[in-house]
Amino acid sequence: MSDHITEIIVFSFLFLLVSAIGFVAARWRAPKDMAHLDEWGLGGRSFGGWITWFLVGGDLYTAYTFVAVPALIFGAGAAGFFAVPYTVIIYPLFFLILIRLWSVSHRHGFVTPADFVRTRFDSPTLALLVAITGIVATMPYIALQLVGIEAVLKTMGVTGDSMLARHAPIIIAFAILAAYTYQSGLRAPALIAFVKDTLIYIVIIVAVIYLPYKLGGWGDIFAAADKKFQGTPAPNDGILLNANNQIQYITLALGSALALFLYPHSITGVLASKNRNVIKRNMSALPAYSFLLGLIALLGYMAISAGIKPLPGAKEGTLDSNTVVPLLFDQKFPSWFAGVAFAAIGIGALVPAAIMSIAAANLFTRNIYKEYLKRDATHAQEAQVSKIASLVVKVGAVAFIVFLDPQFSIDLQLIGGVIILQTAPAVAIGLYTRWLHRGALITGWAAGMGLALWMLWQIPNAVTKRAHFGGSAFPLSEFGFDTKKTIYVGFVAVAVNLIVAVLATFFLRTMKTPEGVDGTTPDDYFADEGDPRIEKTPTTVDTVSST
Repeated sequence: MSDHITEIIVFSFLFLLVSAIGFVAARWRAPKDMAHLDEWGLGGRSFGGWITWFLVGGDLYTAYTFVAVPALIFGAGAAGFFAVPYTVIIYPLFFLILIRLWSVSHRHGFVTPADFVRTRFDSPTLALLVAITGIVATMPYIALQLVGIEAVLKTMGVTGDSMLARHAPIIIAFAILAAYTYQSGLRAPALIAFVKDTLIYIVIIVAVIYLPYKLGGWGDIFAAADKKFQGTPAPNDGILLNANNQIQYITLALGSALALFLYPHSITGVLASKNRNVIKRNMSALPAYSFLLGLIALLGYMAISAGIKPLPGAKEGTLDSNTVVPLLFDQKFPSWFAGVAFAAIGIGALVPAAIMSIAAANLFTRNIYKEYLKRDATHAQEAQVSKIASLVVKVGAVAFIVFLDPQFSIDLQLIGGVIILQTAPAVAIGLYTRWLHRGALITGWAAGMGLALWMLWQIPNAVTKRAHFGGSAFPLSEFGFDTKKTIYVGFVAVAVNLIVAVLATFFLRTMKTPEGVDGTTPDDYFADEGDPRIEKTPTTVDTVSST
């Protein structure tokens, strides 16, 4: 630890600075009363272009992205670049979907995607399934933000060998996060996102200019990476894709793109926007983060060229590949700038973790607590329950890291993407048509989820030596094909989900099964700021300015 004093001081200063900003955020654009889910959980639905851009960008590009994508490039080469095309194709895919979701949510006061499903299909059961799916898929995602912080702390030598010593800094960090999120709600990560994204942009721009200079240029970097992969027997690595991983690459990129904006935290950032034009501008501008992600991914090749060796993992004989980027910064940057880089990663964990916990809490409050436990809950009671639920979610995320191998949490996040993808027919398709029967959507969800879990059960993890739930790349040989090729589980499962939903719709209509009443109208999907049909919440201050 004594060798990292400067890094620790810089990291601690910046971490405490953003924590202070988190507490102050409760007074930023403050309403008359925060005891309303629109205010605590959606920031008053009043965020303008710049705030939304930083908020959504800070939500989607997390600390885990900062450490895991380069780590995957470091270990598997070109296959790790799937994260770049999927963050490119996602924005045109969701340009129109998210605008419609914002409008109908603004018109009816929806806080979660399950709220929309409940009204659109007149089905509390389907809404419950969407809510539970969102919560389950989000939990390991929050835990993975801790993995990013832990990688930085391990590199600086501030973690010990015992369980308490290893996890105490993370527990303290998340306790601070829980405190200011409880007080400030979505305003806290929205304000901190400015600092987080600024730091990340500075660090990455410096890294892609300074590190190649230190390592002899891009030619030497790619040559070193190619030499490493040429010397390994693994069939799926290399600086170029090969016949074995092309299908997995394509389906993983497309499936991940479809899943990303189905996550509750992604939708929360969108619903906090003040009008449709904010969504349009952001879907057009957010690909700038994809360019940044491409630069971040190249850090994996730089680490190979620099001869980085990952630190030991939680279990004896294992390596923690998530430490690759922090070690690269530690060895190649001056101590003070390495501290800034570590702070960027650490703060990069706080923003998405806060939004994710708020989104999961909103799902519990609106679609479980109010629907099944207290139908007459007041706005203040909803806000209070959501605050408490967000604390519980954070405690659960910490428990993931404390009691499970972090590598298992990474696999769970991949599984989370497969799980959340099963809500696509109800949420994404439901925004354009109600043709699918509500009972058929439930049947399709069950079929897709069942198949997904079966496929995931068949996948081992060669690194951790687990026989099941070892990732999301399903070998096609399990379907009887004589090949080493793999395919993304989520892609297959959601296709089966949709096929079953279509077939079940025909069957249920033949049986004249009641379809419920659509609580929305065609005009709802085009509502905008200032729509006269929308009642202003009693907590909103008319004089609050919008950015």
